[in-house]
Amino acid sequence: MDEKIYDEHAKTVYYFLLSLCHNPHIAEDLTQETFLRAYQSMERFDGTCKLSVWLCQIAKHLWYQYLEKHKRESPDRPKEDVALCTDAETQVFAKYELMQVLKELHGLPEQMREVLYIKMSSELTFREIGEILGKSENWARVTYFRGKEKIMKGLMKHE
Repeated sequence: MDEKIYDEHAKTVYYFLLSLCHNPHIAEDLTQETFLRAYQSMERFDGTCKLSVWLCQIAKHLWYQYLEKHKRESPDRPKEDVALCTDAETQVFAKYELMQVLKELHGLPEQMREVLYIKMSSELTFREIGEILGKSENWARVTYFRGKEKIMKGLMKHE
């Protein structure tokens, strides 16, 4: 695995992990471990999915291992501001305070929150998000739009 692959996919893997753990330090450590594991098992990548999806599957497995190892500890919370990438879809939240958007996002059910974090912080398609989370493309799409709708309703209450 070369530096180009890391440069192209590290951000996607990092934000995927951040959506799971909500801690930038843990996400960074697990991102590094993801690429190490991918390098060690590159011969198992068969090309049936995009490389970014395969990397996120490795990352998800590492997150579950981390949870198992630390299950008696309380989950870490972010200790610093977490910046979300702003693309065309996340511009709808631009007029609201980031803190309020993140509070609304945090209040969503876990899988809905994961879908929104992944979509807002990466260029993955709904099909790829569904693959990562073990669901269908349609499920990912519906979950994203329902989550976005819930956030908007929550933000409207605060106006």
